[in-house]
Amino acid sequence: MANASHTEPATKGKLITVLSIDGGGIRGIIPGTILAFLESQLQELDGNDVRLADYFDVIAGTSTGGLVTSMLTAPDENKRPLYAAKDIVPFYMEHGPKIFPQQWGIWGSIIKTVKRLIGPKYNGKYLRNLLREKLGNTRLNDTLTNVVIPTFDIQRLQPTIFSTYEAKVNPCYNAKLSDICISTSAAPTYFPSYYFKNNDADGNDQEYNLIDGGVAANNPMLVAISEVTKQVLRENREFFPNNLMDYGRFLMISIGTGAPKETKPYNAKMASKWGLFGWLVHNGSNPIIDVFTQASGDMVDTHISVLFQAVHSQHNYLRIQEDTLNGDEASVDVATKENMVKLREIGENMLAKPASRVNLKTGLSEPIGNGQTNAQALKRFAKLLSGEKKQRESSKTPSELYYGLT
Repeated sequence: MANASHTEPATKGKLITVLSIDGGGIRGIIPGTILAFLESQLQELDGNDVRLADYFDVIAGTSTGGLVTSMLTAPDENKRPLYAAKDIVPFYMEHGPKIFPQQWGIWGSIIKTVKRLIGPKYNGKYLRNLLREKLGNTRLNDTLTNVVIPTFDIQRLQPTIFSTYEAKVNPCYNAKLSDICISTSAAPTYFPSYYFKNNDADGNDQEYNLIDGGVAANNPMLVAISEVTKQVLRENREFFPNNLMDYGRFLMISIGTGAPKETKPYNAKMASKWGLFGWLVHNGSNPIIDVFTQASGDMVDTHISVLFQAVHSQHNYLRIQEDTLNGDEASVDVATKENMVKLREIGENMLAKPASRVNLKTGLSEPIGNGQTNAQALKRFAKLLSGEKKQRESSKTPSELYYGLT
């Protein structure tokens, strides 16, 4: 599916392959652990040199998921991914405490609360410098496969979706990956919003005033599907030569960063007394941000589950999410060594849990019923991805003949 630099187009195979990674701050350790397992399964099938970017037509990520997406798809000097999936968790373990410096004790708690009332909790300087150092001048159209990273423009009050597809035809979207990652990670009250400019096709400045894409699409899978659908409707030669969107062709893996356990931290009686302060800060958490990100993620999962069950392709969609986080585990910014180790363990334990999907009658996520674990499901998907890769590399397809491609 991929040569040294780019994924072979979907026209050479039978499937459109999509990987999606939720936002969630330091909880990015959880999907990092799962992605390392998936990549290891692909390496068992196809050799130690393969990377996730070799197998997916689109990798989408929001906030911390956008950072992971860039790590997996930005090219190094050999036109191979800058990071292997196994490098993600060590990256968070090393840099997390500096991105989210901790304040200790009663005074630390008071300082954190006051800072969040008068400005962002963190100044974001370490994260910005780190991303600029690691990603350099790499731009969106340099990625080794197509990426989709949502942000939100607070001047226009609408989402701004950065996608490799758009970057190839519209220069104003071909921003530096570092600028895009800083933007999608700029969670309100945690990090400062981010401003940058990029030139359009006429050389004029396009201004961006951006915050975390999680306020609109913390689970970016639906955004990724929309971007692919647009390309099909535009008759992009990377996709199948028809205008009918066959969602049964999609093979999709969506990985969450965890959610609080069912004993929810908020209730109507509690929230009915909140004013501005209460919605912003409650017991060290941020209710309004929690509500936005959790709601958008659950809605996307439900929508996609309905869509894929309607076309009898539910076996082509895998959502891995942990909904029993408690205490510091559920926080997006507790980057202590103890908590980061715990998040890694949560990711490892999720592999042994039953694979699940949304029950359309109850709206709740339930075990699929075939006894398959998440690890077993990922192994099955790895075989499908490997088979698709070999199919694309082997011979011409009817799509190639249709377009006269060589």
